[in-house]
Amino acid sequence: MNQLLTISASPHIHTSRTVSWCMWQVIVALIPALVCAFYFFGIGAAIVIVTSILGCIATEYFITRYLLRAKPTIANGSAILTGLLLAFNLPSNLPVWIVLIGAVVAIGIGKMPFGGLGCNIFNPALVGRVFLLISFPAQMTTWPLPGENAWNYVDATTGATILGAMKLGELSPDGIDLWAKAVGFAGGSLGEVGAVALLLGLAYMLARRIISWHIPVSIIATVALFSWAIGADPLVQVMSGGLLLGAIFMATDYVTSPMCHRGMLIYGVMIGVITVVIRQWGAYPEGMSFAILIMNGFTPLINRYIKPRRFGERRSSI
Repeated sequence: MNQLLTISASPHIHTSRTVSWCMWQVIVALIPALVCAFYFFGIGAAIVIVTSILGCIATEYFITRYLLRAKPTIANGSAILTGLLLAFNLPSNLPVWIVLIGAVVAIGIGKMPFGGLGCNIFNPALVGRVFLLISFPAQMTTWPLPGENAWNYVDATTGATILGAMKLGELSPDGIDLWAKAVGFAGGSLGEVGAVALLLGLAYMLARRIISWHIPVSIIATVALFSWAIGADPLVQVMSGGLLLGAIFMATDYVTSPMCHRGMLIYGVMIGVITVVIRQWGAYPEGMSFAILIMNGFTPLINRYIKPRRFGERRSSI
């Protein structure tokens, strides 16, 4: 009777791995993209990334320590990962005070009110990003161009993203250099450039079994097939915007994504469909963040109605 059953929040992983180990492995997988961000955006990338990470750490520490009166949990790496992913969804010339607002919203609204790690319904980094996009649309859609005054944080040369230019009719798919886009020579947020770097991160996480292939592959395949079906260029749609960053690092979040493989496939397909619908017929040129957050809300239903067969369960003869 002295032994009590301890019930903890998800993610529940029956392995010797710890939450901290998983978080730090994802951070390691982001290193190639981080190097690209520093190379192409210079001092602006450093300022935004450091500000975002410190803002997330500080917000989580003060909420845990002084509001919840609990032991701080920042050592598990989740706040650092949230800050890094939030920064990857921001332009490199974003003012520091706006980055801090995004960090406070990501942790203070997207994570801690639900009970902290394992309890949040929506991806915290995307909550912060979408809040900033709606609140500060001008600053959030002013994109510095890679290599153009990259070491000038305030007066960096700016321009439209590939998807934005296509939305305005200023650019056709035939005029896009996909190889340049793959290695990072295109405007966008810190994590939108360098498709090769993001794919290296995917390969690392698959090799280390941090994630499975179901969500990223289903998202990318759906976007490619749906884009081809409506007459858009599949390669441009897959390699542009935040699709690879979202499919690899945001949609695969343990807490906010389905638990079984069939559920993951449905989740990924729906994210791909919603992304293409927003891109082609919506007001925004990019729809990945909205698509992931929408499907985050459906994750509990997917987990409830799509489950693996219980061990030892007999199939009905009816």
